[in-house]
Amino acid sequence: MTLSAAFMMVCALALSATTLTAQTIIRAEYTEPTTRYAHGVLGDAIEYGALRLHMSSGPNVLIRLPQSRVFEDLAPRVQDLDGDGAAEVIVIESDQELGGSLAIYGPGGKIASTPFIGRRNRWLAPVGAADFDGDGATELAYIDRPHLAKTLRIWRYQGGELRHVVDQPGLTNHRIGEDFITSGLRTCSTGSTMVMVDAGWQRIIEVGFGPQGITQTDRGAFNGVASVRQAQAC
Repeated sequence: MTLSAAFMMVCALALSATTLTAQTIIRAEYTEPTTRYAHGVLGDAIEYGALRLHMSSGPNVLIRLPQSRVFEDLAPRVQDLDGDGAAEVIVIESDQELGGSLAIYGPGGKIASTPFIGRRNRWLAPVGAADFDGDGATELAYIDRPHLAKTLRIWRYQGGELRHVVDQPGLTNHRIGEDFITSGLRTCSTGSTMVMVDAGWQRIIEVGFGPQGITQTDRGAFNGVASVRQAQAC
């Protein structure tokens, strides 16, 4: 092989690697609506059988679930969870027999997930994902069974795996039949905290998580989802 040919091959390989790296998720949506999972926790009987990932270049990626599962969710959440510059997608995935789980997907399929709750028609409602404790890794928070257990659960995403960190009972963010989730993050100069509602739907609670564990701050009376959004402001 001549020096010129070798140089051209190296350039082609580098270009190919760059192209693959540049193919990142820019948007995601649920598709293939289905009624095969009769729960209706979000106000209707329609869930989704597939997830479409829109890439920065190249064709879209379609991820289709088996018939025993659905995406029981409002919309997928696109976020770079590991800081590598390429986004992942956070979803709620429910099993016909085992109920809901929080899952992370990429272009190659499922990356990691929490265990399924363990019983049909048992659901979870995401709160948000951030590095709450400042350790450099992203934590994912959700309310486990917001109508029953009313428990905040926090998991850490690191090394392509989800590891359980801590639970806090007495909190919720969803009522049966609502097509929205009543919680979110408050991200200010000191970092990110979670804002949701107490189990009795009376008070807005700001929840922090740090090296010392969970902290809770009463942010006033709950007067609908707008009051929670207001409490998220810095």
